[in-house]
Amino acid sequence: MKNTLQVLNTLVEEKVISDYAIGGAMGATFYIDPVMTIDLDIFVLSLDKCDLLPLQPIYQALKTKGYWPDEHEKECVDIEGIPVRFLPAYNPLLEEACQSAKVTEYAGTKTKVISAEHLVAISLQTGRLKDKLRVLAFNEAQILDHEKLDGILTRHGLTEKWQQWTKI
Repeated sequence: MKNTLQVLNTLVEEKVISDYAIGGAMGATFYIDPVMTIDLDIFVLSLDKCDLLPLQPIYQALKTKGYWPDEHEKECVDIEGIPVRFLPAYNPLLEEACQSAKVTEYAGTKTKVISAEHLVAISLQTGRLKDKLRVLAFNEAQILDHEKLDGILTRHGLTEKWQQWTKI
């Protein structure tokens, strides 16, 4: 994954994207026990907010570097052996999550990971069964900053859903 992250950092350096952050199941593994996942979800902030095809410049830049969509996972690009799914930060919660992502290192390579609290909020907003399980795992791990989480949930209208999903 180190080489994959280096390619992603190059996309930022080359101004193909303004920034990115790791989310989804792989992002969660920076905080809680790993779960089975086959891809790396990368949320990207586009340089052009009015762009109707925000991922197109990414795919073009990767194609010039010799990276192609994964033949098994069509929505992913295989970068150094890792299927990477690019997702635009298409709403205020995702934009906030990317902008406030935690800078960390993976195998000596700088990267950004969405905070545990934002991952929980995104899971609540998405609302799938696997997201509910992720929310419960974060809550059970007792690693959430509840003051920070409360602020995020309030700003994005997710407080009621949090209460529904976490009540015993």
